[in-house]
Amino acid sequence: MTFPFLARLPELPELPDHLRQLSILHTRPEDLALAVMVTILATVLMYSARAYVVRRVERLDKRRPSRIDHLATTMLSRTYVVFIVAFALYFGSTFLELTRRQELFVNRIGLAALLLQLAIWGDTGLRAWRDQYRFGGDGGRLASSSVLCFISRLALWVIVTLMLLDNFGINITTLVASLGVGGVAVALATQNILGDLFASLSIMLDKPFEVGDFIIVGEVLGAVEHIGLKTTRVRGLGGEQVVFSNGDLLKSRIHNHKRMQTRRVAFILRIAYGTPEEQLCRIPRLIREIITAKPNVDFERAHFMTWGEWSLDFEVVYHFRSPDYILHMDAQQDIFLEIYRRFEQEGLQFAHPMSIVRLAEQDRATLGQGGRGARPAAPPLH
Repeated sequence: MTFPFLARLPELPELPDHLRQLSILHTRPEDLALAVMVTILATVLMYSARAYVVRRVERLDKRRPSRIDHLATTMLSRTYVVFIVAFALYFGSTFLELTRRQELFVNRIGLAALLLQLAIWGDTGLRAWRDQYRFGGDGGRLASSSVLCFISRLALWVIVTLMLLDNFGINITTLVASLGVGGVAVALATQNILGDLFASLSIMLDKPFEVGDFIIVGEVLGAVEHIGLKTTRVRGLGGEQVVFSNGDLLKSRIHNHKRMQTRRVAFILRIAYGTPEEQLCRIPRLIREIITAKPNVDFERAHFMTWGEWSLDFEVVYHFRSPDYILHMDAQQDIFLEIYRRFEQEGLQFAHPMSIVRLAEQDRATLGQGGRGARPAAPPLH
């Protein structure tokens, strides 16, 4: 291998004939001296570049904190000098006349050093990503992120170990086949647990809900307390704790009320039959005046909707500009009380469930005689 930049280096002085005939590793002394110089120069350059990049990224991270800068700084700080020296020795060995066996050994050592350094960088980056949840206050996702980090690190080191074994000439085909068969057996035996585990990872990555969110799942209403590896725990309205399997939870339809921007409220006003037409026509305008006067409320409509069995039904719809349930109930209470107050002032009556029974003339006459009338004769028997 030749390097153009070496042509500009000053020529080394010629060695005496008795030293020229000496050889180390079947290499002339001047070639060995050149290889040592290249090794030292490569070591200094790589170490200096590492230190410069780390300082530069740390300066940027202090000026503008960023997760990427923090991860890069953490990973580069785990660059070991022993691997830098191994890379430098590999570069220096290219200037030596080595035998095929020696060259193969040097190549394997260089590749092994590269694989180990990449594995250390990856392992450090995964652990730094996990620690962002640990020290960032997101305790609800710490368990899931820890499991994902563990699986990723395990896969990383397994792959690197297999590549190292293959690099040193060990046949790994049988080992990979054995690991595959064993993995299938374990997956079949623990498919329910693995299903919940991957459902937990899906919840962590997709984030359909988080700890503290108020959700509705089927008939269960409550706040999410904990998102674990296998189960998610919800504190119900009655104070009880409801435990869901992560796999079953993702199969259900989830209503997340914490991410609600506004609340749509619809209710029915039932007015008594017999109310004058003029008063019925005033009801929509009256409802509009009451609702538009309230803060954080957008009136939508109020209409005479249908003829009920015992009432005249008006449907009212408005939007409350806050997801807070307590504030919504306070506003609705104020609206209801104001409607009741104004209806009393206007003389409007709310309808009450009632039924009217009409009697025939003969039954009325019988009731008028106090029930003393003759009883009808029984039908003749045959």
